[in-house]
Amino acid sequence: MRRMGVLAAIAVMGTVSSSALAAERGVTAPGAKLEKLSGGFEFTEGPACDKEGNVLFTDQPNDRIMKWGVDGKLATFMQPCGRSNGLCFDGKGNLLACADEKNQLWLIGPDKKVTVLVERYLDRLLNGPNDLWVRPDQGVYFTDPFYKRPYWKRDTMEQDGQCVYYLAPGRRELLRVIDDLKQPNGIIGTPDGKTLYVADIGDKKTYSYKIHPDGQLSDRRLLCEQGSDGMTIDDEGNVYLTGKGVLVFDKTGKQIEHIDVPERWTANVCFGGKDRRTLFITACKGLYAIKTRTRGVDSQ
Repeated sequence: MRRMGVLAAIAVMGTVSSSALAAERGVTAPGAKLEKLSGGFEFTEGPACDKEGNVLFTDQPNDRIMKWGVDGKLATFMQPCGRSNGLCFDGKGNLLACADEKNQLWLIGPDKKVTVLVERYLDRLLNGPNDLWVRPDQGVYFTDPFYKRPYWKRDTMEQDGQCVYYLAPGRRELLRVIDDLKQPNGIIGTPDGKTLYVADIGDKKTYSYKIHPDGQLSDRRLLCEQGSDGMTIDDEGNVYLTGKGVLVFDKTGKQIEHIDVPERWTANVCFGGKDRRTLFITACKGLYAIKTRTRGVDSQ
């Protein structure tokens, strides 16, 4: 009986230790609660953080880019905005936008001047650039799934697949780098520029790829059996996926946290704020935030 008591005590200690470890490995700050910052949107998407910590995001059906400032104030940054979806800043402070009204990739300068970077591949319209990531040398990866929009005049896609593309620094050469996914959507890279994560939302899987200097990818590995709309990454290498709330996976593919969001769909995430320790979440009608113990990273 005494030996059983010792074993039981060890088992309890093991449970406590496991729980403590799980809590330690979670990404939210101790005691942090999800906060709704603003609502009344049609469908929020594409959050991106600038150098100061302000977060820009899209209200895609209303054709506008919004700005949540570090001062806690909301303002309209640009309207109309080419029906922009995914956003990402480059190293020069330009905002790159997946403007799918005309299936284009835009560069929006600090003065809000718009330059169309891409709209065709092999002289055919893109399906509709959806999400993107700018790597440290300013090369750009973006996903190009096909989601029929009510404002398009075409009913079918001109491309022969739903693919991932790479636009080299200098932004003159467009390469197709992934052509074997069902419906690529979310995309994010590591700050050292060596690994790219791509979510195949159509096949409910997320993969990692080795990045080569010329933009090509190799060594595809399955991270998890989970697709995603939008993605981000933190300073520990944890990958954040969206859909039903926010699912967080470590670099080995183990799920370490689920952040519940009280909306039908969670579209995208990014870190923001002056210290990059706030996770901003775009989810249908609302913009949400939660404090984290981990920190967002910037490839720029």
